Amino acid sequence: MLRPRLFRAVPVLAFLTAACAPDGGPDAASEPEMLAARPADVSPLFEPLPTEVAAPDDNPTTPERVDLGHRLFFEPKLSRSGVISCNTCHVVGAAGIDGRSVAIGEGAREGPRNSPTVYNAAFLSAQFWDGRAPTLEEQAKGPIQAHVEMDLTPDEAMARLADTGYGPLFEAAFPEEAEPLTFDNLARAIAAFERTLITPGAPFDRYLSGEGDALSELQRQGLGIFQDRGCIGCHNGVLLGGNGFAGFSHVVGSDDQGRAEVTGDSADRYMFRIAPLRNVAMTAPYFHDGSAATLRDAVEIMGRVQLRQEFTEPEVDALVAFLESLTGEFPLIAHPRLPRTAGGM
Repeated sequence: MLRPRLFRAVPVLAFLTAACAPDGGPDAASEPEMLAARPADVSPLFEPLPTEVAAPDDNPTTPERVDLGHRLFFEPKLSRSGVISCNTCHVVGAAGIDGRSVAIGEGAREGPRNSPTVYNAAFLSAQFWDGRAPTLEEQAKGPIQAHVEMDLTPDEAMARLADTGYGPLFEAAFPEEAEPLTFDNLARAIAAFERTLITPGAPFDRYLSGEGDALSELQRQGLGIFQDRGCIGCHNGVLLGGNGFAGFSHVVGSDDQGRAEVTGDSADRYMFRIAPLRNVAMTAPYFHDGSAATLRDAVEIMGRVQLRQEFTEPEVDALVAFLESLTGEFPLIAHPRLPRTAGGM
């Protein structure tokens, strides 16, 4: 699995050497030792974030596909104006978001929802707030075609890439195909790149692996509240969320019907994908509509609306501190050199 170079999002973050040592290496810990090292106060519902994600059989991760997907992710010619790229709404240098309440696309048109982070999206069971795309490959096709986002047809997008000189890059990425320059392959390449956008090494992961001082006392208090007061009921697993749907009564009465717009089932009204909490301290504003400006706001609203309880100010302090421990190490993603002459690079 390809892994780009990492930088520290917070200076004190570091990988736990024992957890990352090669199998059989001098620093490697046996599985029983690692299991024994897990703190007793941590629910088994939590899982550490892996350092890589498996690729589907029909889209293996290769250097050529990742390179092509990297360029396509930054390619503004995939928008009608030639200004907007995937990176416009999912800024890889800003935790994978744009910092807006809702996305802005072609013609300054506002989308209906907040742009979720692209980091660790490979671990989601479904993409978009309403789960309408089951895979990264399917997700990659949506924004390019959406009128409110990039506003191109597949044929227009591929004609632009052909004219710009992407042909050799598609041939290198899909050497087994007679016609590699296709919209499906565009989506496969972007997905291959996105599978490298993983942020391991968070203090919480180190704590899970037995590094007892990886969390501060306040963060451990927040972890206890998170588990005892019910947050863990939805926010668990590798991403602490992201793999299910829940009703969000905070927005009852809004025009956005949530998952019901996908399923047509009235029972899914105001159901949205449960937000993953990895790197949540860096991805404000919050919720599908961006209506919570700060992490404190989000914690207070979730306690009141979803859990039917009021957190005290010290409890909010502790919960926010715990959520800050979920910030991992981000891959350093440079702006790529984009093809700009027909037939060349």
